[in-house]
Amino acid sequence: MSAADTTTPVKVPPPRQAPPPPAAERPRANRPSGGAAVPWLLLAPCLLILAGVMGYPLARLVTLSFQKFGQSQLWGFQPAESVGFDNFAKVLGDGEFWTVVFRTIVFAAGAVVFTMVIGMAIALLLQRVSGWLKVLINIVLVASWGMPVIVATTVFKWLFDSDYGVFNALLSKLPGVEMIGHNWFASGPEGLAVIMLLVVWGAVPFVVITLCAGLTQVPKELEEAARLDGAGAWGVFRYVTLPVLKPIIVMLTTLSVIWDMGVFPQVFVMRGGHPEPEFQVLNTYSYDRAFVVNDYAQGSAIALITVLLLLGVVAVYMRQMLKIGEVE
Repeated sequence: MSAADTTTPVKVPPPRQAPPPPAAERPRANRPSGGAAVPWLLLAPCLLILAGVMGYPLARLVTLSFQKFGQSQLWGFQPAESVGFDNFAKVLGDGEFWTVVFRTIVFAAGAVVFTMVIGMAIALLLQRVSGWLKVLINIVLVASWGMPVIVATTVFKWLFDSDYGVFNALLSKLPGVEMIGHNWFASGPEGLAVIMLLVVWGAVPFVVITLCAGLTQVPKELEEAARLDGAGAWGVFRYVTLPVLKPIIVMLTTLSVIWDMGVFPQVFVMRGGHPEPEFQVLNTYSYDRAFVVNDYAQGSAIALITVLLLLGVVAVYMRQMLKIGEVE
């Protein structure tokens, strides 16, 4: 046995830890001065601009809707008279107004459904194409999205022209179909279908780009797990992709409803500035009552009712978003 084996090991005492510094010497976290007032100060310039740009027109709209205001009042020959709710009573008691409301809702619902379905289909297809083709399609989408409404409307007027329209010429090449000379705007439903197609064509690019961004957030592991469990393409989309995209779909649907219920230039320009009664939607109807019939008060009442309808859509949107936030 060696000496090293018989030597008793020496116990080394544990190192002493330095005592914590006193409370007065501890570094304090930097807290922003001002507290809750800082965000409001940063938002103040934007809020002031919004109040100036939107506040006065909205207040003037509300004021006019409760007055008798025509050309005599506009030129100062007679003072504006307060009539209470008479303008709203006339509007709500007019059968033509409710026909326009129904037409607007059907038009907006059709445009929103086609926009979301086509946009979702294109977004899903873009996930399966090669890189260069995806870039090319995105360039085309952005170009069509950035096209001015007046230019797009003019293009569609040419496409659906009764004598020289490309669409009629293409349909006429089908066996047993003769569409040369067919006027799409001879009836309200066909003409509104063409205008709806124009609205959908302008709205699809934004939906596609937004959904493509959302699809990048879908976990690939969940899709793989669903396929291993026997789910097909529809099952993966329904139980994996759709729940992840639900907040984006709710947002896009709400925005589309607001935009499509507020359609004006497409109808106005397509009908040469004088939409026929069967082509009237809420915005063009309000414009017609105000600037064609020269009843600015009644036109303001119709516009205010439209605003209230859109606020109802926004309320539904906010409720859905709050529900999604609670679930998450």
